[in-house]
Amino acid sequence: MGVVLASVDINILIIALPAIFRGINLDPLSAGSFDYLLWIIFGYDVVTATLLVKFGRLSDMFGRVRLYNLGFAIYTFGSILLYLVPDKGQMGALEILGFRLVQGVGGALIFSNSAALITDAFPSAERGRALGINQVAVLVGSLLGLVLGGVLAVYDWRYVFLISVPFGLFGTGWSYLKLRELAVIRKGQKIDVWGNVTSAAGLTVFLVGMTYALLPFGNSAMGWGNPFVIGSLALGAGLLAVFPYIESRVEDPMFRMEFFKNRGFSAGSLAAFIASLSRGGVMLMLVILLQAVWLPLHGFSYQDTPFWAGIYMIPMSLGFVSAGPVSGWVSDKRGARGLASGGMFLLCGIFLILSTLPYDFVYPTFAGALFVMGIAFGMFASPNTSSIMGTVPPERRSTAAGMLFTLQNTGGTVGLTVLFTEVVAALSGTLPKAISASVAAAGAPQLAPLLSGIPPTIALFAAFLGYNPMQTIISRLSDGASAHVSMQAVSTITSNTWFPTAIAGSFIGALHEAFYLNAGLAIIAALASLMRGNKLASEHQRNLQQVNAHIETRPRHPRRQPIASHLKRRVTRTASSLKSNHSRPRAHSNLGQAKGSEI
Repeated sequence: MGVVLASVDINILIIALPAIFRGINLDPLSAGSFDYLLWIIFGYDVVTATLLVKFGRLSDMFGRVRLYNLGFAIYTFGSILLYLVPDKGQMGALEILGFRLVQGVGGALIFSNSAALITDAFPSAERGRALGINQVAVLVGSLLGLVLGGVLAVYDWRYVFLISVPFGLFGTGWSYLKLRELAVIRKGQKIDVWGNVTSAAGLTVFLVGMTYALLPFGNSAMGWGNPFVIGSLALGAGLLAVFPYIESRVEDPMFRMEFFKNRGFSAGSLAAFIASLSRGGVMLMLVILLQAVWLPLHGFSYQDTPFWAGIYMIPMSLGFVSAGPVSGWVSDKRGARGLASGGMFLLCGIFLILSTLPYDFVYPTFAGALFVMGIAFGMFASPNTSSIMGTVPPERRSTAAGMLFTLQNTGGTVGLTVLFTEVVAALSGTLPKAISASVAAAGAPQLAPLLSGIPPTIALFAAFLGYNPMQTIISRLSDGASAHVSMQAVSTITSNTWFPTAIAGSFIGALHEAFYLNAGLAIIAALASLMRGNKLASEHQRNLQQVNAHIETRPRHPRRQPIASHLKRRVTRTASSLKSNHSRPRAHSNLGQAKGSEI
């Protein structure tokens, strides 16, 4: 229920964004409002990535069920606040952003504990299948978000957030009544203040820099030259580099760096991070391909493209749903190495197939590629998660789950930024010429200097939100700029097919180059997965004992006391026996030897 709730709002928000901005009377593509758009989309991921490990550690200290229940309640409270947003304009957008961050806090509590609770509840022979079913729940939530976002936004944008409230209230009540703590919570654990500060500050600053890199800066289509971006990335990377040093020296660290000495944990975590890099921006790029090019060319209005793009992406979810539980069950029997690595090799092949796709593709071919891509994701996800969770001690499972999801969220954000940068860089070299030629052919060559200078980021996000980019841009031109343009030329340029036709060649070429990069990353993820070995969950127990032996190096006096008392009692009994038999010399000699050997 928790992961369904948290995943519903991811897609439901993306589909409903145009209705939300219309509802608060704000143009998301205007100069002062684009930041709000960016943070409403990415702020949730930044917050969850920052808090996952911290909340995982707190859950190991104070109880996973308790913090999981708290996450349900906070998430529901955030949904209520979003429904009740009182203001409009930029203040309304700021309130939506703030309340989304509240939801992110609840989502971090849910995600950091869901995998650990499943690992606690299921034996190692059934863990992979259980985690696979849990991932099906994530996909079910995503599909519900697509449908509900499209339907509810038609009536009122506030319903998009209200729909989460009854599910959240039910889930909160059910979890408080039914869930029981199965983990053994060790008393006397301390909060690692410096580890929390460096990791939170480092991740936050680094991901903020990555997010602002998506914005145009000066004459550049991207923000990599922005001093704020450069400084944020450098400072964030520096703080994250200090984090392992701190964790290796504090008495009770937030995260045990010794886990990375376990090959199963380190290889699985590395594979998860690189796999997230490889698929981080793929969903966004494929959705933009549908919304900016394919759907308008096939008669769909821009206003309807967000909903139908979600519908046309469903084959990927179906492939994931079909492969997730099966791959988890097989990994319980055969190990995670073959399935997880095979999933990444398969993903590489799909990226290479997509790199040959024309912009005006036949949908069944595209749907088949999406379905196989979903199978590849499913083959990797649940076996890899099960393998990683099986390599850590039970009392540290929430921390490990938090680290895993942090790596995945961070990898996804970095992958999206890199992929988007690659596409925008390629478009920046070809799009101005394509737009100029198309504008001249439409009978408005005087508009070529204005329209060809549009940042590709703005044009792509306009299509992503369901706006006709040319209609939006021409409506903002001054009267002097548009006075000498005929109505026929304006009608041609603002038609549904003009912009897709103008950018199709440049965009699909840039996307093909990006798919080559993703294919290479998928190969690296597969090789990293192969490094884990082919151990089953039962075989990992030896690794767990080695990790625990390294961790438990400090003396634990409560464990010594029973042994000392037992030896003292045995020595006392021996002395009493010797004293009582002192009158029998021969028996005394023999008994002394026997008792001495016993001691």
